[in-house]
Parts: sequence; C-alpha cells; structure tokens
Amino acid sequence: MYNYKFNQLSKAIPLFLLLIIFLEKVETNIIIANDDTNTFIPNYHPTLVIPYYDGTIKIDGKLDDEGWKSAGVASNFSEYNPGDRVKPKADTKALVTYNNEYLYIAFICYDDPSKIRYSYTDRDASFNDDNVGIILDTYGNAEWAYEILLNPLGLQNDLRWTPSGEDPSFDFIFYSKGIINDVGYQVEVAIPFSSLRFPNKPEQIWRVTFWRNHVEDTKRQYTWAALSKDEPCFPCQFGYLKGINNVKSVNRLELLPSVIAHQSGELSDLSNPSSAFDNGKVKGDASLGMKYSITPSVTAEATINPDFSQVESDVAQIDVNSTFALYYSEKRPFFQEAGDLLNSSMDLIYTRSINDPLFGARLTGRLNKTSIAVVSAYDEHSPYIIPSEERSFFIERGKSLSNIVRFKQSFLENSYIGTIFTDQRFDGGSGSILSLDGRIQFLNNYLFKFQVANSYTSEPNDSTLTIGVNDLKFDDNKHTEKFDGESYWGRAIYTRLERQAKLWNFNFGYDEWSPTFRANNGYITRNNIRQISASTNLAFYPDSKYIDMVNPEIDISRIWNFDGIRKDQWIMPNLYIQFKAQTNISMWYLWSQERFRGLYFPGIKRGGFNLNTNFMEAFSLYFSIESGRMIARNLPTPILGKGNNINFGMDIKLFRRFFIEPSFDFSNLKDPNTQEIIFNGYILRAKFTYQFTRELFCRIVVQYNQFADVLDFEPLIYYKLNPFTIFYIGSSLNYLDYENDNNFTNTHRQFFLKLQYLFQI
Repeated sequence: MYNYKFNQLSKAIPLFLLLIIFLEKVETNIIIANDDTNTFIPNYHPTLVIPYYDGTIKIDGKLDDEGWKSAGVASNFSEYNPGDRVKPKADTKALVTYNNEYLYIAFICYDDPSKIRYSYTDRDASFNDDNVGIILDTYGNAEWAYEILLNPLGLQNDLRWTPSGEDPSFDFIFYSKGIINDVGYQVEVAIPFSSLRFPNKPEQIWRVTFWRNHVEDTKRQYTWAALSKDEPCFPCQFGYLKGINNVKSVNRLELLPSVIAHQSGELSDLSNPSSAFDNGKVKGDASLGMKYSITPSVTAEATINPDFSQVESDVAQIDVNSTFALYYSEKRPFFQEAGDLLNSSMDLIYTRSINDPLFGARLTGRLNKTSIAVVSAYDEHSPYIIPSEERSFFIERGKSLSNIVRFKQSFLENSYIGTIFTDQRFDGGSGSILSLDGRIQFLNNYLFKFQVANSYTSEPNDSTLTIGVNDLKFDDNKHTEKFDGESYWGRAIYTRLERQAKLWNFNFGYDEWSPTFRANNGYITRNNIRQISASTNLAFYPDSKYIDMVNPEIDISRIWNFDGIRKDQWIMPNLYIQFKAQTNISMWYLWSQERFRGLYFPGIKRGGFNLNTNFMEAFSLYFSIESGRMIARNLPTPILGKGNNINFGMDIKLFRRFFIEPSFDFSNLKDPNTQEIIFNGYILRAKFTYQFTRELFCRIVVQYNQFADVLDFEPLIYYKLNPFTIFYIGSSLNYLDYENDNNFTNTHRQFFLKLQYLFQI
C-alpha cells in the first residue's frame, strides 16, 4: 500500500523555492538592463480622440471618402513579437471616425506588394495571411474584448479575447473591403454600433489597440499601444478611444428564422450488407430565434426549435485506449454571446450537454464591472456523463430542463470574483451545482486563481438507464453507479498560484474532486482524486538569425485518491523553440508511475516531438509523434505496452481559392514481451474547399476510420451573406467495410438543406 507522502516529489519543492528566489533577482536585473528606449519611443497607454463625421463612408478599400480627411490617426506602432517594443520592420496607420450608426476604421499597411500573403477564403479561415485589425475592450474591465483581423482583401476573422485565450467561433456583423496597391495594402471597416455591447453612457471611453500580423519572413506582431511581455494583463496596457458620444444600439430587435429540409435512409438490416435500402420521407422543420437589446449592455434572446445541426462533422478522435468521454468544442451561435461568461477554471458548464433543445432563452448583461448571464433550455435528448476514479460512462437520459446562472464582478486590475449556479431537472432526478471562483492579480506578475464547488445529485429510480454500470460502487461502497434513487452531495476545489512574466513563469496548483461530485451541465469525467502540480519555464529571446524564442519547461505532479492511495506521479521536461519563418518545434519526455485498476506500473517512459511550420505561403504543416511505454487500459488485465501516436496534417493553398487539408492520425500498441498487437489503426481525413466568391464556396470532406472500417463523404455547397444569413445544401454518406476487403457498402445517407436569414428591426 502506497501512502501519499510526497517522497521524491516533495524533495523537488525546495528546489523550486530556491529557483523562485534566484530567477526573481535575475529577471529584475535583465529587465532593467534591457529597458532602452533612447532610439525609439513606443506609445504607452495612448489616447485617440476621434471626430464625428456627418455622412457615410463607402466600404470599398479605396480611402477616397471625405470622412477620412478629418479622421483620427493612430500611428507609431511598436513590435510586440518577436521584438519587445522596438520599431517595426514596416509602418502601419489606422484612421478612425464615426457617425450615428457606424464606427469606421481604415488601415494603411506599408509593405512590398510582391511579399504580401493573402487568400480568397471563407470567414475565419485567413489567419495564416497577412492581416490587420483592432482589439476592442468596450467595458475596460480586461475580462473580454472584440478582436477583428482582416486579410489584405478585407476577408474577415473575428474572435473573442478572454484571459483564457481566443475564441474563433465567436461571430458578429461588420463590413470590410481591402485592396493591394503599390505601397502595400489598405482595408476599410464599418462596425455597426448595433453589433457591439458597451456601457449605457452618453460618452464612450473604450480600451483599444490596433494590431497587425506581418508574415513576410517570420510572424511579426505590431501594436499601436505598446505591450510588455512582462505584464500578465493584456488589455490593461491598451490605449484609449475617446470622442464617441450619444451612440446606441440602433437595431433593438433581431429575428432569425430558418427552414430546414432533410431526407435520410439506411440499410433495413445493418447486420446484412445485402439488405434493402430504406429511404425515409422528406421532412421539413422550421425554427425561430429572437434577440432584443434592452440596452446596449443588456440583451435577451430566445430560440424555438433551433436547428443545432452542424454542416461538418466533428473531427474523429482516436479513443481506442481512452477511458474518459471525449470533449468537443462548442460551435453553435446561441451559446456564443455569453461564452466567455460561462467559462471557468472547472468545466462546470459544457453547453453541449444541452444537445437538442425544443426551446431556449438567454439574458446577458454587462454593467460597468458587473456581468451576468442566465441560460434556460428544455432539451429533448440529453447526454449524461458519470465520472469515476479511472473512467467515465456516457449515457443518454432523455428530456431535461436546464437552468444556468453566471455572475462576475471585476475589481482592481485583472481581478474578479464570481459565482455559478447550474440546475438540471429530468424525469425522477436532478443535479445542481453552486460554485464560487475568482482571480486576483498582485505584485504585478502574480495571480491567484481559485474555484470551489458543491454539487447535489438526486438520481432517478430507473436502473435501465445505467445498464453496464449497475454493479459498480463508489465512495467506499456507500453508493452504486446505477440509478436507484440515491441522493448525495459532492465537492470540488481548484487553486493556482501563478507567475506570468517575460523571462520566467511558474504555476503551483492543488485540485480535488470528491467521489460524489458530479456536474450534469458540465464536463467532469473524473472524480475521487486529489492532485498537486508544479511547473516552471524560462523564455529567452535571442538576437539570432534563425531563432526567435527558446522556452525550456519542467512539470511535476502527483495524484492520489480520497483513500490516500497514490494513483499517479510524473516529471516531464519540455523544450520549445520558435524559429524564424513561422516554424516551431517542441520536445518532451515523461517519467511516470501510475496505479491503474489495482496494478502498479512504475516504468512508464515515453517521449514526443512536435513540429509546426508555415514557412511558405502555399503550404503549412504540423507533425507530432509520441513513442514509448503506455498502459493498455482497455484489456481485461491492463499491461504496460509499447506504442506510438502520430498526428500529421497539411494546409495546401492552390490558386489562392482552392484549399486541400489532409490529416492523418495513427495509434498502435503492442505487448513488448510477446510482440502481440493490442491495437493498430489510423484515421485519414481530407477536406477540399473551393472559394468562388467571398460569400460562396463548396467543400467535400472525406474521412476513413480504420478502427471501425467506416468511410464517410460529406459534400456541401454554402452561401454565407454574413455569419447568420446563410444557405446551404449538402449530404452525408456513410460506408462500412463488412468483410474487411475494401468493398464498402452504403449503410446510411442523408440529404439536407437550410435557409436562414437575419432580420434587424
């Protein structure tokens, strides 16, 4: 029996403390030594006062309208990456003005026209091009920001920035056009005030920076407001946009009706490839979404019978050796506007747990430093994840009513405190969570993050829903996994102490999930564990012809259960190198000792290598390999096998309009003693896209899953006037290789079309 004394792991803690003291002093000296602004003075917290223009500007990229002559000018950009607040290689200017309806921005990007990278792509698909844009924090509380990036033709990429990262699934309406000329390129943008959320005040004072990604030789990032890598709060360093007076959201009411038609068919006997193919009737459906802007800061939205189908299937994931439910990102617009509010350190809100709602409603409010989101939905086919110590179980539970409340109060700089309440009711049972979370920044570079949650679960008395797990027990055999009407409380704790700076960073954490903790509306796949972890890394920025950054890191961690039995511990060094020409590699090695299903595996050793490159305009590539000893988890008796995981993919651009995106995922594992193959297989996927115009494209997805011998075809024609006004027609065809002889039989097929139009009233 292993107790949970820290053993060798605990000996590493004093070394971390000594490293903290040493590197704190070293970094301070380095920063002072490099703080040289004699030759170039960047803009620190600049202010741009923009004038009102009593007219309209035609968005054509030409910059010949009268409104630009009196516009405010943002210039003197500085390089953020790889340089640190130095003079950029190319100049950039932003012109800004407004009228009662639009915020107008024009960008002038000086460059050699022959070296500009650009494509004709769909929205949110030109991130590898040269691009320019704006990052706008309308509330000035550093909790989230609009991010717009435009390629040289004005093709749109919009994201939502939050402290936890960028969300590219976020969409809103604006207008843009760009042209390439003799001195570089220029882009015009018109952002309707009705698309933005901002304080309900007579005068708007927004935090902002203008941004440019310049990818001529390496990916250089320029910013109007000087940004330091030594400051963990990104928007706190922005400049100020002033002079916008008496504007409001013009379109108070938005209606989003849609009509869907589909026809499905399948083999009458899926076990017999020679059976007849049954074609179902053509079915139609309609849905309606409604959004009402109560104020520029408060929005109510409702949806009836929403069509949450996806035009493209989720990329298949290899789970042959996984014991936990897979995670899929949210892509549905209804959940996106409040997406940043619904996020927290724990995945207590996983909106894909609301799978097929008959209706839904949402209220979002942002009042100064106070934010709130309320979501309610009645779901007809609800998934349910039962977490346990070493695996999770996924079941379909039927209808449910979910209510979610999120509240956040910002204070000081880059700090907040918040609460989450979720409640899901279904036939004979329920699940609720109440959580408190927060983030506190102190001493400039230090962050303390925490979240505590209590759950209450009341099971239905219907063991037919949990067939396959009815004999399993948990929490010292006090409870059964089967639905037999039990009720119990659970708790979870998340804590992090972090240092975020230019040279040196660290992260200390402690987490725990009690055996009875569950999150009906969340993504919690594991409980009955406690975990302590630590990591530290250095970031060097050499003045080199070939390298932009070198980042060595080391991670250590230990996991044990609530009985005090050690479950896992590991140490993993990692080295990341960012080269010129948008190329990076990372290398890592893992030493681990894990107890799984009562067996102890002390010899887990494996390493990995990753490569990402976009060294030329027409071609980008990623490659990763993991090789070594890993546990074969799904055997009747687990063993320590020897295996490999390989991921490979490319983006190939032909003629600026035609794109090919192949990917290959391979995984194998064998018994190192007998050489017996435990599993061996791959998933091959390719997407072909042709962009006719900014609005119209067609694509075909082909995917073969060798593990299941399933071949899928997904052709689609798509017309997108804006992110919400769309028309598409397509199909999904599934084939199965019954005899493993490459003779595929069509088992399922579906044809579908959708028309959706946004009305702004």
